[in-house]
Amino acid sequence: MAFKIYTKTGDGGKTSLIGGTKVPKSHIRIDSYGTVDELNSYIGLIGDSVTEEGVKAMLKEIQDRLFTVGASLACDPDKEPAMRMPDLKETDVTALEQAIDAMNEVLPVMKHFILPGGHVAVSTTHIARCVCRRAERICVDMQVQELYIDALVIKYLNRLSDYLFVLARYIGHLLQVPEVAWLPRT
Repeated sequence: MAFKIYTKTGDGGKTSLIGGTKVPKSHIRIDSYGTVDELNSYIGLIGDSVTEEGVKAMLKEIQDRLFTVGASLACDPDKEPAMRMPDLKETDVTALEQAIDAMNEVLPVMKHFILPGGHVAVSTTHIARCVCRRAERICVDMQVQELYIDALVIKYLNRLSDYLFVLARYIGHLLQVPEVAWLPRT
């Protein structure tokens, strides 16, 4: 018999954290990893939109790290999970910084604020950046509420949003799409 995707255990508006603790589906911890899951889906969409193999490989790596972030956020910090959980590492942040630096080497210096747009792949990357910032804000809110969160998760999400901004510019560069400068009314 095939594995059933539905369990009906969440029909009452509760779900379980890794460790078994039941919480409302509106709990900030659920919101945090749900937003990371949304981000991961947008990263997949970006990967489907680009052809450069280096970018595709980096996006795949980011998706893997986002599963790690999601697992960290889904754990009940008061209970040791029965299964071994993957860890986020400082080298994951460094990898994002190195990718940002490499892309910036070929990009023109920014002289204006940039409006999201110009190509679907560029716009999608900006949407992912915004979702990433939302995930970061939720995680910071958890920290403010004194709920356990690994500080490296917040640092990774912060750097990832920077990476996504530069990636949007880089994708536009690869596609030879002009950046849309914001020119405020004066």
